[in-house]
Amino acid sequence: MKKNILLFSAIALTFATLGFFLSNAQQQPKTPDMAAVAKLLSETMPDASGKPQVLDQWEGKPLIVNFWATWCAPCVAEMPELSALQAELAPTKVQILGIGIDSAANIAEFATKYKIAYPLYVGGMNASELARQLGNQAGGLPFTVIIGSDGRVRKTYLGRLKMQALKNDLKAL
Repeated sequence: MKKNILLFSAIALTFATLGFFLSNAQQQPKTPDMAAVAKLLSETMPDASGKPQVLDQWEGKPLIVNFWATWCAPCVAEMPELSALQAELAPTKVQILGIGIDSAANIAEFATKYKIAYPLYVGGMNASELARQLGNQAGGLPFTVIIGSDGRVRKTYLGRLKMQALKNDLKAL
């Protein structure tokens, strides 16, 4: 009986992941307005250690905001590359922020295990709405937004990032 439940759960998870992938591949992000960025920066979210952080501390800086989840394989796969990119970008003042659409416990465990070099915040399910306002109408993950120091969204990406394309887009900031 337990074996059947595990098998059913594995099959359901596979189809859910496939559904996210297919919907991501078919829909392009919507261009957000500056109000969406203002809404994002007005938020207070716990960091991976549980300490509340105001996101307006990043106002006026170029940002790469990555919406992700611990259960999202493409999200997890791109995070080491984003972590390495943060080290490369340190002299440029561009800051990467990870907003997890996941539980605080899962994000804390993930942060400890993988030693991500940029701030991770616990957005929970409210982060899905923020991502939608920033252009993610499909609701897929990962979803990444480049925000200029002027608060304007410069580019959005739905699905796994291609790091060279991201680097090329950052040169335009």
